[in-house]
Amino acid sequence: MSDKQADIKPWGGRFSEPTDQFVERFTASVGFDQRLYHHDINGSLAHAQMLASVGVLTDDEYRQISEGLEAIRGEIERGEFNWSVSLEDVHMNIEARLTDRIGITGKKLHTGRSRNDQVATDIRLYLRDEIDSIAGELTRLQQGLCDLAEREADTIMPGFTHLQTAQPVTFGHHLLAWNAMLERDYERLMDCRKRVNRCPLGAAALAGTTYPINRELTAQLLGFDGPTENSLDSVSDRDFAIEFTACASIVMTHLSRFSEELVLWTSAQFNFINLPDRFCTGSSIMPQKKNPDVPE
Repeated sequence: MSDKQADIKPWGGRFSEPTDQFVERFTASVGFDQRLYHHDINGSLAHAQMLASVGVLTDDEYRQISEGLEAIRGEIERGEFNWSVSLEDVHMNIEARLTDRIGITGKKLHTGRSRNDQVATDIRLYLRDEIDSIAGELTRLQQGLCDLAEREADTIMPGFTHLQTAQPVTFGHHLLAWNAMLERDYERLMDCRKRVNRCPLGAAALAGTTYPINRELTAQLLGFDGPTENSLDSVSDRDFAIEFTACASIVMTHLSRFSEELVLWTSAQFNFINLPDRFCTGSSIMPQKKNPDVPE
């Protein structure tokens, strides 16, 4: 990498030599965090609008930045964007491209913020969308289970304990047990969403900024319930992400349980249900087999 390339790093002002190429590859996150581009651009648009509202940006500068960001979004979605490892992450790649497109005005976008609060915001926006998507899929599955349970309300089947026949139940009742588990999964995700949905922008690197920013406006523009309360906590903690993975692991445990019951019920020993052929596979040596590979 040339010295000129080193100069484009926003933190490179005090450094006298470029970053070693091995170090660049080792520390770069752009290979996986580029998936955050949509949320990064949305966060930047809100930040720019807030800066314009408090007089840090002129109306023309805000227009240039917002139009430039939307153009970059288009480049990414069309597969025309050149992701650079030397620019480390999604944030610097987009910001550098913005400066390429609109000149020095592009650098003003970073006024009053750090990559620290920018990253924290992007992750929260990303997780919020993922939670909403998963919650939607859970609701769709629950609706299917309830519809089937209603149709099978009078279908008698054995209930089991220790895999031994215990008491008679109905197939509909069993399906509603699955629905009850998914309902708790949904509730956990919605509760987690409350802690995800706080805006860290304005915390900057760790102690805020002297610029006259409006954190409440930024939070409102991004659909957050409000700004986070402590700047140090805002940029340093990811407990909301750990909480999400805990909720997701419980969802997956329930889905695994449902799947294992389907595997048992399709076996010759149980023969309770028959999965459609399009969801099964066969054996190359035993043509009589119909394997429930999807639930497996």
